[in-house]
Amino acid sequence: MAIDKGIVFVNQFSSRRIRSWRKTLIPLLDKSELVGHIDRPRILIKPNVVEAFDPPITTPVGLVSALIDYLREHLPDTEIIIGEGTGSTDYDTFYPFKKLGYTEMAVKKDVELIDLNMEPLLEMSDANCRRWPEMALPKILFDSFLISVPVLKAHSLAGVTLTMKNMMGAAPPSRFQQGGSWKKAAFHKDIHPAIFDLNQYRTPDFTLLDATVGMAEAHLRGPTCSPPPNILAAGFDPVAIDSYGAGLLKKSWDSIGHIKMAHGVLGQAEPLTIIDVSVDK
Repeated sequence: MAIDKGIVFVNQFSSRRIRSWRKTLIPLLDKSELVGHIDRPRILIKPNVVEAFDPPITTPVGLVSALIDYLREHLPDTEIIIGEGTGSTDYDTFYPFKKLGYTEMAVKKDVELIDLNMEPLLEMSDANCRRWPEMALPKILFDSFLISVPVLKAHSLAGVTLTMKNMMGAAPPSRFQQGGSWKKAAFHKDIHPAIFDLNQYRTPDFTLLDATVGMAEAHLRGPTCSPPPNILAAGFDPVAIDSYGAGLLKKSWDSIGHIKMAHGVLGQAEPLTIIDVSVDK
């Protein structure tokens, strides 16, 4: 699928409409023409449910629920699945799914939840990938239209954790734990080329970034962004989305190794075309 390079669609919440996911999503997704780009019979929604911590550390279930409603209204015959692979060694992914409301929501919406840590794998290789010349990822990623729904967060090692880093949830612990205290611990070594190479094998087809609050300094703890951006952003270019998100966190995209590596390869970090569909500015 050809992507619209460097384009980011944004919608700013007004104080009256904050957390009105549906009202904010509809003009954003309409303007992006998301439905017209979905070319597979299955949609896999990949939130950030890395741990069983409440938003803004994880993706709000209400946002994913509103996204499902939108997709169902426009593509009633398309299968929708929610998939994630937690990094915690204390529990499997179904624990944070339940704690954060995804299990209850999935029953109501008749949507399947899957633990990407346990899915059958596709073995691949690419000699151009320095960090991961060999890769194994869940087969379902390649049979689905992949929508990433990350949250806006800084990260102590990677600088930011946005849509490209969100793909680490798909990395199987059987290959990437390697004795570490985290199920994806192998990524902590040379993290920027590790994220870049992962996305060379599979990067999101579309991203919906929750930048309503934001974690200002770290991904699991610390202060939130002040003032909160109160923004939802979307686009087909993962590099553009990550560049835009880095800016919201007051970081230059070219200071973030994996974004700099991906610029011109997986998308375009600069210049960005920002298409603002906000009604109340």
